[in-house]
Amino acid sequence: MSKELNRQLDEASLEVNRVIDNSFDGLLQPKNLYDASRHLINAGGKRLRPFLVLKTCELVGGRRKEALPVAAAIEFIHNFTLIHDDIMDRDDKRRGVPTVHVLWGVPIALVAGDMLFAKAYDFIINSFDLRNVPPKRVLKVLGVMSKATVSVCEGQAFDMMFEERSDVSEMEYIEMIGRKTAALIEASTLSGSIIGGGNALQMRKLGSFGKYAGLAFQIVDDVLGLTANEKVLGKPVGSDLREGKRTIILLHALAKADRDQRKQILSVIGSKEVPEETIKMTMKLIRSLGSVDYAASRADEYVEKAKKQLSSFSSSEARTALLDLCDYIVSRKY
Repeated sequence: MSKELNRQLDEASLEVNRVIDNSFDGLLQPKNLYDASRHLINAGGKRLRPFLVLKTCELVGGRRKEALPVAAAIEFIHNFTLIHDDIMDRDDKRRGVPTVHVLWGVPIALVAGDMLFAKAYDFIINSFDLRNVPPKRVLKVLGVMSKATVSVCEGQAFDMMFEERSDVSEMEYIEMIGRKTAALIEASTLSGSIIGGGNALQMRKLGSFGKYAGLAFQIVDDVLGLTANEKVLGKPVGSDLREGKRTIILLHALAKADRDQRKQILSVIGSKEVPEETIKMTMKLIRSLGSVDYAASRADEYVEKAKKQLSSFSSSEARTALLDLCDYIVSRKY
């Protein structure tokens, strides 16, 4: 990551974090619910989605300050999905800390996620100065966020259903991550352009930018799930295999493997009891089949598609930042 992009990400994080902190001001009760809802937010995170909201707003000539409520709301929705995702996947770590359901139990974790989802909409409705932001833009953003949240739920359901199938195609996988991951990133870029007053063409281009960047982001996540340093990643490496996730890497490996190799891979998928050494051997086999390199090349393709969506925009700091972010997506280590 370039020093300039890192500086801008840090700056955006501080701004968004202040807005989020202010939204939790006061002695909110019950305390365990609010502590649980803030847990993953306080644990850090890259704040890429809020950053995309702010930068796309600036790119179309809008004022960054006016996009902050949307940036915070998008982060609320993102963390709602993470809490529920960790419950479904039975993950015990996220961002290097215990997951919400591990610390507070599943019932409170579910309610904490639900509250963040509701808070996103409540926050947008009550945070805009409608003297500066036309109400129709706010309504349009609410529609974009609602549609994206429905897509995330659909994608999560497909992800779980795929765990029971051995015939998932790459096209189905792309459709699934398009809903589960890319939809909220697309909503971030589209919402920023709406609040900034972008025209129809700009909104369409920036929505597509977010979609392609989101697809690349998830594919890189799949790669990191097999190749990253566990301490850097903040969650167990190889967990996708134990959970039976049909990632693009696994689909490629199963297609390329011979009968014995396929048997070894299938014996690991979805098994919680497989020894760590067997997981490592299977990960090594998958890499030897060229599956990790294939996934990385697909991520590169989607990033290039994302960059092309910005070609019609004039040179600016915001455009440069978005292009740099594309490079970061495919080079990140966590």
